[in-house]
Amino acid sequence: MKVIICDDQAIVRDGLELLLKLEPDIEVVGLAQDGAEAVELAGRVCPDLVLMDLKMPGLNGVEATRRICARCPGTRVLVLTTFDDDEWVFDAVRAGAAGYLLKDTPRQQVVQAIRGTVEGRSYIDPAVAGKLLDQVAGSQARPASQLASRLSERELDVLRLLARGLNNSAIAAQLHLSEGTVRNHISAIFARLEVTDRTQAAIIAIQHGLDK
Repeated sequence: MKVIICDDQAIVRDGLELLLKLEPDIEVVGLAQDGAEAVELAGRVCPDLVLMDLKMPGLNGVEATRRICARCPGTRVLVLTTFDDDEWVFDAVRAGAAGYLLKDTPRQQVVQAIRGTVEGRSYIDPAVAGKLLDQVAGSQARPASQLASRLSERELDVLRLLARGLNNSAIAAQLHLSEGTVRNHISAIFARLEVTDRTQAAIIAIQHGLDK
């Protein structure tokens, strides 16, 4: 899988490149020091994923994400930043980011998130998931009963935990299910809500107050 790293700090770019070079299935095909360079690189290389910082001089990561998603529909953007402010989180996801991680995320989890994001899954750091959901719920609150006719009781339980930022193994442990059963429930949830990833499902859950 081809990856571009975008960060205005050289030490971060170089560190991430060294980390990813250890992975046989990941190829770093470009380094960008700002959003404008990331957009140009993505348009030229068409990577599978852009690992995107947000607060950078010139074109920031939010606007760069928006442009990359519009120009390269097959490229997914995974945010990796130090910023967990509400507006940064919401704007990045609204711009099309498939996931949002903080830079204190353990290295191996970053690698797993890259692989999973390329495969179509979405990752939201638990530290920011609540903020994202609170903003969405506060502005677009809808009755939870609207989902009850579309999802089974067990699927609602799974969606509720997904919206809180739990991964499949944590959901399985909470509900005393196997991870395979959780994956099946999540696939059914995506189909019934007509979404393609965890971020979109979580936003719908928050809109209906299921993250409480």
